[in-house]
Amino acid sequence: MWLRRPVFALVAVLAPATILDAALPKPQLSPESVSLTGQLLVASTTMGDPRFQRTVILVVRHNESGAFGIAINRPVGQRTLASLLEKLGEKDAVAGNVQIFAGGPVQPDLGFVIHTTDYKLADTTAINDDVALTASPDILRDIGRQKGPQKAIVVFGYAGWGSNQLEAELAHNAWFTITADSALIFDAARDRVWEEAVARRPRAQ
Repeated sequence: MWLRRPVFALVAVLAPATILDAALPKPQLSPESVSLTGQLLVASTTMGDPRFQRTVILVVRHNESGAFGIAINRPVGQRTLASLLEKLGEKDAVAGNVQIFAGGPVQPDLGFVIHTTDYKLADTTAINDDVALTASPDILRDIGRQKGPQKAIVVFGYAGWGSNQLEAELAHNAWFTITADSALIFDAARDRVWEEAVARRPRAQ
């Protein structure tokens, strides 16, 4: 799990798969329900919760039990991969830095890596055909050794909703959804992600 010190001075320990499994709602959608898993949840201009204003969230899991998502446009600072691994008690001569993102206000001690599907470990969770999530520190080591995914975002914390809570917020137009685009998730400038997502809002929403 990620352990948080003052902002911009994060220490990192990635959550084991068992903790990740506990955080994710189990898939139990009824036939008439529509899962938003793999889509992007975009805060509308009328979002009243200051924690989520101008936020874009990748929905990792959505079912009758609730929803679990990770914000992709909240950078909070950079750390070297070597320093992150050192906080895990592992000393590896790995090179490079990673940007750290605030994934949401829930359990900020939990860490995840969102990445492209060209990389997979035993505990990797597929989100859609293009994007996956891994919570093992091995991914940090592999990134430093140029053996990791082509693209990745390191985050701590997540956004969570109970049963029907997200549906209610959508009905009140706090959010709208768009199809997940790997270019928007990984490549767009973080200060432009929300604006670009808003520009893609379907007219019917």
